[in-house]
Parts: sequence; C-alpha cells; structure tokens
Amino acid sequence: MQSLGLLNALLLGVVEGLTEFIPVSSTGHLIIASTLLGGAGEKNKLFIVVIQLGAILAVCWEYRLRLAAVVGGLGGDPAARRFAANLAVAFLPAAVLGVLFHSAIKSVLFHAVPVAMALVAGGLLILWLERRGRPVRIAEVDELRWIDALKIGFAQSLALIPGTSRSGATIIGGLYFGLSRRAATEFSFFLAIPTMFGAVIYDLYRNRALLTADDLDVFAAGFVASFVAGLFVVRGLLRYVSRHDFRPFAYYRIAFGLLVLVTAYFGWIDWSVDL
Repeated sequence: MQSLGLLNALLLGVVEGLTEFIPVSSTGHLIIASTLLGGAGEKNKLFIVVIQLGAILAVCWEYRLRLAAVVGGLGGDPAARRFAANLAVAFLPAAVLGVLFHSAIKSVLFHAVPVAMALVAGGLLILWLERRGRPVRIAEVDELRWIDALKIGFAQSLALIPGTSRSGATIIGGLYFGLSRRAATEFSFFLAIPTMFGAVIYDLYRNRALLTADDLDVFAAGFVASFVAGLFVVRGLLRYVSRHDFRPFAYYRIAFGLLVLVTAYFGWIDWSVDL
C-alpha cells in the first residue's frame, strides 16, 4: 500500500477508534491524517474503510449481551423485533443513498478542504442545537417508534459527506427529534453496526482485486488499533453525555476545520493530494 507502513497504520487505527463514536467525523480525520502521512491511492481509501470495522466490533463486544438478547428474542419477543425493525428502518436511507452516490462522493469529497468545511458547518450546527434545546420525548432506545428511527436514518445519511460525522449526524439528529442524550448516543452505537458492516462489505466487494497478502499486516495493525481505541471511547462516552453536552466537540470541530482551511489558503500544507 503506497506510503503507508505499520506505524502509520497503527496511528490511523487509533485515530479511527477515537473518533468513530464522537461527533467529530472519523472519516474526515482519517482523510486529513492520511494526507499528512502521505497515504494515497485507492488501496488507501479501502484501508480507511476496513479499519472502521475494528471500531464497530468494539461496539459489538461492549453490547454483546444486549445484541444476543435481541437476536434470541426475534422469534417471540415483541420488544426485540421492534428494536431490530427500528435499526433496519434507520439503516435504509444511508444504504440506498450510499449505493447511488458512493463513487461521486469518493471522487469529489474525499479531500481535506471539503472535509474541513464540513467540520466547521457541523460544529456550528451542534452549537445552534445546543443553544436552542429540544424537549425530550424518548428517554430510552426501546421507546423509539419506526417513524423516529426513519428520521434518524435520514439524518445519518448526511454523513455520506466526509467531515459531517456519522455519529454526529445520528446523535444530533436524535436530539433534534426528541431523544435523550443517552438514547441518542446508544442508538447511534447500534445503528453503526449495520451501517458500517454494510459499507465495509460493499467496499471490499467492489475493490476485492486490490487486496493482497502483502497488505495483511498493515490492515491487521490498523484493525486492532481501531478496536482497542474504539472500546475505550464506547465505554467512556455514555458516562460523558450523562453529565455534559456536545459543545466541546463543536468547538473542536470548528477550530480544527479552520486550522486546515487556513493552512490550505496560505499554502503552508499541500492538501491537494489525491488520496
């Protein structure tokens, strides 16, 4: 894989795990980090997608008992069936739009400057919502109706734009539609499972010719680093949101995005590399 060794793979894996579940855009950070580290080419894009699987498996591990109970209850537990149906409904918008616009998004928006602009815009949106506030209608994930899940699914589809943040779109969308902070965050965790599994499988199938045994160590290093860092964040984020709002993430997004835009404007860093 061009210009990407084991150390860089580990660094990118840590970046992915730390940013996948907080509203700062893991894909955006990976695009920016890859540019700085010199990664380029279609295989580098594939690596970015594959290491996201490590973070998603961290969610599966952390919620393994809940997921097992849902799977086991699909045959006769109405609550389990409703939970699974809500995930399926919320997954559909991003799945359909992703298939339709996947190639265009990767060719046009997988660059540092569009990512930085999305980071700033998303940060301003978070600040607006936190200032405005919304009444809580849904305290727990199990209280979601299918229409609530569909609304959150359309919010998640905005994250097809790199820099928007999948977790940010679902969490902030959930808050806007009346979920509690805990319910919005948990549903974002669960919705990540089919969404990211689907994205990884789709990309692996489309780019299967790029995979070789020579890259196994690099992919494995990024995958493991992503899993460990993701597990750390999943365990800490729910504790955080029980006591705090999301404004610190908004300020970080704006500051980081502006930093990239300023360095691009003055030519201090060449962000024009085609990943």
